[in-house]
Amino acid sequence: MNLKQLEAFVRVAETKSFSAAARELYLTQPTVSAHIASLERELNTCLLIRNTKGVALSEAGKELYAYAEQMLELEQKIQEWFGIAGRRSGSVLRIAASTIPAQYLLPGIMAEFRKQYPEEQIKLFETDSGGVVEMIMDHKADVGFTGTVLERGGCTYIPFYQDELIVLTPAAEKYRNRRGKDIVSWITEEPLILREEGSGTRKEALRILAQRQIEPQMLNIAAVMENQEAIKRSVGSGMGVSILSGLAASEEIAEGKLLGFPLEANGGKRDINMVFDSGYPSLPAADKFIRTVKQMYL
Repeated sequence: MNLKQLEAFVRVAETKSFSAAARELYLTQPTVSAHIASLERELNTCLLIRNTKGVALSEAGKELYAYAEQMLELEQKIQEWFGIAGRRSGSVLRIAASTIPAQYLLPGIMAEFRKQYPEEQIKLFETDSGGVVEMIMDHKADVGFTGTVLERGGCTYIPFYQDELIVLTPAAEKYRNRRGKDIVSWITEEPLILREEGSGTRKEALRILAQRQIEPQMLNIAAVMENQEAIKRSVGSGMGVSILSGLAASEEIAEGKLLGFPLEANGGKRDINMVFDSGYPSLPAADKFIRTVKQMYL
């Protein structure tokens, strides 16, 4: 088994095509096929399932892919550190982010990073906070951004931005009359739309409510949704109220389409965090990106 064989296998797995993998690697298709065949013989198992629709990973192939991807990433990191051109084409800095940082903070950060380091490429994955941490732990992302801290593995968190969670309601007279009233006196009476399990917004919202002696079983949960745009539209249509980031709802509140209420007297503050695995070798590009965030916010 060698890195050329693993590289061919990973490319076929990612492109789901022997011919596409051959083009990306500047090899002939028979050479790619030979690399895969050698791997399958050596491991005495079927790694790829060929069918009329393309190529899919077998169960054994899925296991090998996770390890092969990490080995090739380590090879890339070694070459980057010593200033050697990487063997794999299209190597990019992989960033995983939950909804709020992905949509409202990272565009500006990435623009500044691109201005300082125009030679670097970025690939952004948007998921929930739980997914971000999993990608960091599985080394499928180099840097992550989350709206909460999940104590898993050896992840290092750096808080760099303070966000405010607010109670979002329809812009109806019923809710306008609640201005100045503590949300504790009425939020448990309202149908509540929450973000999905794994969402940092949901975890932090429930944490702040618990500090105010409002436990989850006291809430009238009407729906759970992943998409914050769908949540805002549902609130606007009168389905219920929700708890979202002030960043996400600022435009609708400014236009008078929705109303925002503080979760507590000083606001429902929560940190937006940058997260990475400090015990795993990092690309120079990742170090540059972390440095850019610190320059902008810390």
